[in-house]
This record gives sequence, structure tokens and C-alpha cells, in this order.
Amino acid sequence: MNLSDFDYDLDERLIALYPNPSRDRSRLMILDRKEKMFEHRVFADIVEYLRPGDLMVLNDTKVFPARLRGKRKDTGGGVEILLIKEEGDNTWETLARGNLRPGVIISFDYGITGEVRDSLGDGRFLVRFSHSSDILTARIGKVPLPPYIKREEEKEDEGRYQTIWARSTGSVAAPTAGLHFTERLLTNISSAGVEIRFLTLHVGPGTFQPIRTDRIEDHKMAIEYYDVDQETADAIKRTKEDGRRVIAVGTTACRVIESIFSPDLSVMSLKGHTGLFIYPGYRFKVVDCLVTNFHLPKSTLLLLVSAFAGKDLTMSAYNEAIGSGYRFYSFGDAMLIL
Repeated sequence: MNLSDFDYDLDERLIALYPNPSRDRSRLMILDRKEKMFEHRVFADIVEYLRPGDLMVLNDTKVFPARLRGKRKDTGGGVEILLIKEEGDNTWETLARGNLRPGVIISFDYGITGEVRDSLGDGRFLVRFSHSSDILTARIGKVPLPPYIKREEEKEDEGRYQTIWARSTGSVAAPTAGLHFTERLLTNISSAGVEIRFLTLHVGPGTFQPIRTDRIEDHKMAIEYYDVDQETADAIKRTKEDGRRVIAVGTTACRVIESIFSPDLSVMSLKGHTGLFIYPGYRFKVVDCLVTNFHLPKSTLLLLVSAFAGKDLTMSAYNEAIGSGYRFYSFGDAMLIL
């Protein structure tokens, strides 16, 4: 398959720069795969499409303030760094903007410095900080809003670019399908007889890195860490064996669920790293319904949705959303695929 087949045009005015003032008042498109029909609702209405006995699985990862801005000590030039993963010895794998090379020293606020130790390719560098443990406590880190949100970070972003159940720190991007839920909505969902379970996938560059190959099959996903407790795995298996529905909230939860189970529903691993790349032709083993936002063209996220709903139906849904003025991307509206 060609990557160009998953492109679409979007008016920049439809890119949500801010979240809806009320999480569960975002718009919700209902996409019925069997009937090939769309409905337009608000997110709080999702309860009407759930059944007693459904299992809803949420990603409880927590975004940390991973964006750092500093200056090169030698030239004074600005540098922006995105922390990805701590490697030990005050050293982090990072994505960086700026003309960097090994040996360059970067100065940050609070007297913190970072030395570029190695270039890993594709804009990634190993950076050793003077006192890494103080990076977050010193508050030099900012909310890592995606680059298409073209504004400065604001204080409110610290709470709104985070799910209300976030508890396991480790993501550089939010699992955005979860941003639409409120405590009241979770209570309503539970009261409807739906079981709610959590797992963890720490969102890294693998989720949002651009596909740079014309042939989709040639793209390789970067691995991301996941953790699922035994009770959650047992609940998922029991739900499938009983003929009930597993509903994944977000592409990250979907990828973890599909990663840990074999076709016969045996659990392969409850903890580790997944590089599962889901694109059209993939046969879903476990997930029956998907809650997801509207994603960038030619992205791995759009490919996963296209695999789940079918390419033609997915692109029709996106055209419908554009024509109906839906808000797109991380702070935008959502879709429930049945």
C-alpha cells in the first residue's frame, strides 16, 4: 500500500488549539461499521452505545513536562529538547531541534546544563544533564504539546493535556481519546453495567513519528513500554470468551491489547515493549470497538483506524467530519467505532 492513499486535506482552522471547556461536551461521531452509517452526538452520549457486560480499557499513563528550552553555551543559539527516555547516569535519550553534535553544552534555567554525548540519528541525541533528578522538580520542563498546536504552553495545559485517571508517569504525549472523560461520565458508564479496566503504555515517538517510506509496509514502529496487570488481562480474556465486547479507549490501549494476546487468547507477555504496527490488512484478535480522536493524514494512527474500520469507510468518516466542522487532533473531537 502507498502512503499517499491515506492523505486528506484539512483546513487549519479545524485544528483544535485548545480543548473544549467541558471534557465530555466534545463532539462524538458514531461510526457503525456494519451499517456503514454516521451519527453526530456529544461525547457524554457515549453511554447510550454501551451494553451491560462491555469491558472498557483505558490507558493510565501520565504525561511529564518533557519539553526543555535552553541555549548553546558556545553560540547562544536556542535549542529545544524533548525528553524521551532516561538511560541512567543523568542521561536521557532526546529529540532535539538545533544544530547539535557531541560535545555541545546546553544551558537551562536553575543552573542546569546538558552535554550532548552522542548522536543517534533522526534528530535523536543522548544528553547527559548536570543533575538530571532536578529536571522535573526545578520545573524547567514544559508540557510537550504537539507541534501542530501553534501556541505557547499555558498553565491550564498541565491539567487538560492529561486524562483524569493519569497515574503512571512516562509519556511525552497524551493518550488523547481519554481526554474526553469526566468523573461523572465514568460513573455513568459503570452504572450502565460496563466494566472499566486500566493498562499502561508510555507514549513515545513511536506513536507519532512521521512515516518516511512511500510503501507502508516498510515503516518500522519505535518500541514503547507497556504494563498490564494480571487482573486486567484476565478480565479481557473472560470478556472475549463470554462473547461480550472489548472497547479500547485510544489507539495506545488498542495496540497493547492486541500485543499481549495470541490468536487463541493466550497471554504472551504482561510487561515489556511493543512495536506493533497496525495498518490495513491486520486482523484484530481482541478489540471490538474503538474510541479515538481524528488523526493527522498519513500517520500510523490513521492507519490503525483504517485497519479497524476499513480504509474507504474511514476516509468517508473523515470527509464527513471535515464537512461538519469537527475539531481535529489532540484537543479535538472524537469518534466511537462500533
